[in-house]
Parts: sequence; structure tokens; C-alpha cells
Amino acid sequence: MDFKYVRIQGRELAENTMYAKGVFSMCMQMIQNDVMDTEDKELYLEIDSWFAEELPWPEPCKRQEKVVCFFKTENSDEMMRMINPVMWLLEKYNHPYYVVYTNHPGEIVYEDKYQVCCRVEDLIIEPLQPSWSPED
Repeated sequence: MDFKYVRIQGRELAENTMYAKGVFSMCMQMIQNDVMDTEDKELYLEIDSWFAEELPWPEPCKRQEKVVCFFKTENSDEMMRMINPVMWLLEKYNHPYYVVYTNHPGEIVYEDKYQVCCRVEDLIIEPLQPSWSPED
């Protein structure tokens, strides 16, 4: 199956969206918490600068709206090549992350050549279902 969108995200939730933090937020948090050594911090900041130059900063993100961003897979080769060292940093510091592929990221409120920005919907919390395992 071909997927339209990809996102690298962690287990921790962003306070404003209650959605899994993205790769950039995770790394900036590691820097703010003084987790990375100087060389790794410089590597990340160099990569972050490249993304800042190459990708437009979506207006909904600037306004800190309840949105998340996904790379478009059709144009993501260069983006993923540049993000691979960042995932290596997450691995190096044992920071869990997931690479999520989807065709249904949510309501798209911003789009450019490389990414989409989607409105975060309220979480749906369903009651716990009975176990599917056979009873002993």
C-alpha cells in the first residue's frame, strides 16, 4: 500500500494539542533539558536550520494552533534523508519514537510542496472492551 503522509513522533504528548510530539519538538526538548552533548546539539541545530530554510513555517504552527504536520511522501526523499541523522540522535539517546505513515492525517488546514498541517481533533476515549483472549 502506498501512503501519502509520514510523521516522526514520540510517546510524549504536546500540551497544546494532546497529540504525540513531533521529531523537532522532541529534539528541542532534549536540548533544553541538557541531554545532548555539544557536538550532537550542534548537529541537530544545523539540521533544524536547514529545514527552517527549506520548508515554509506554516501559519497555524506560528499561532500555536492545535495542529500537527506530516511530510508528503511523494516529495519526502530529501526531507527523510535530512531527518535520518535526527532519528539517529533519538536512537543514541534512547528516546523512543515512531515513524507513522497514513493516508488520513486529519483536516488539512495548510499545505505546501513538502508538508501538510492538520487540525487536531479532540481525542475519542472509548470504554475498555472485554478481553478477546479465551477464559481459562
